[in-house]
Amino acid sequence: MKDLPIIGAQLTVLDLPKHRDWLIEKNRDLELPEFCMADILAAPDPFIDMAKKALDGWAGRLGIHGPFSGFELDTRDKEVRAVVQRRIGQALDAAEKLGATQMVLHSPYDAWDAHNLDNKPNDRTRRVAAMQETLAPALKRAEAQGVEIVIENIRDVDPAHRAALIEAADSPALKLSVDVGHAYWAHVSEGAPAVDRYISSAGEALGHVHLQDADGYADRHWCLGEGTIPFAPVFAALAGIGNNPRLIVEINEFGRVQEAVAHLRALGLGQ
Repeated sequence: MKDLPIIGAQLTVLDLPKHRDWLIEKNRDLELPEFCMADILAAPDPFIDMAKKALDGWAGRLGIHGPFSGFELDTRDKEVRAVVQRRIGQALDAAEKLGATQMVLHSPYDAWDAHNLDNKPNDRTRRVAAMQETLAPALKRAEAQGVEIVIENIRDVDPAHRAALIEAADSPALKLSVDVGHAYWAHVSEGAPAVDRYISSAGEALGHVHLQDADGYADRHWCLGEGTIPFAPVFAALAGIGNNPRLIVEINEFGRVQEAVAHLRALGLGQ
């Protein structure tokens, strides 16, 4: 059991007291979702204070989910890009106050790109360049601040698309995230590679994994064990990666995260 990976969770600040002892028991990794919201980013201090109070005595790795609503990282509109950069900057402000060392951002790629990204010779490089321009200020600051930004697959059907951004940016502050439910939807509904291939293809660039269960039809975020995601090959792929990515249960019912981890423990996959 001691060699099994320790599983963390995404929990709201309000849910922390209920799971405090469970988090502290193994110093599980934690991700706070509130800091993706523009209203909270505009006035984050009450949430930061509550989180710090609830986490006193906990020594795990802390991350936040960064902003994503209403924009994509590859926007080419300079005025929109300025807003995106300000939102990400606000999230880094919150991360600094919290002591968070990781932030999740969403990938803009989708199934359309898999068929149309190469319609023109430079389309692929232009998309990467647009994301680099958007992320440039955040990456410079993240490197200095000790924060790792991870790019999560959302509607992606080709893991190589996000990998190209990581390679081009060539920054220790930019890595990949895999949401297993999103990957499972892409595999079942769009013919993308299997979930474990998203993991193995990320390799050493993988810094973060969202664990949920689903049926391949929609983004369910069910408790682990309620869907049909094959977790054994996912964890076999993780075993081949030596950089200790954060494994975060991200389900709709925050009160069931311990149940979700218990499911993995019963399968002999995690603790």
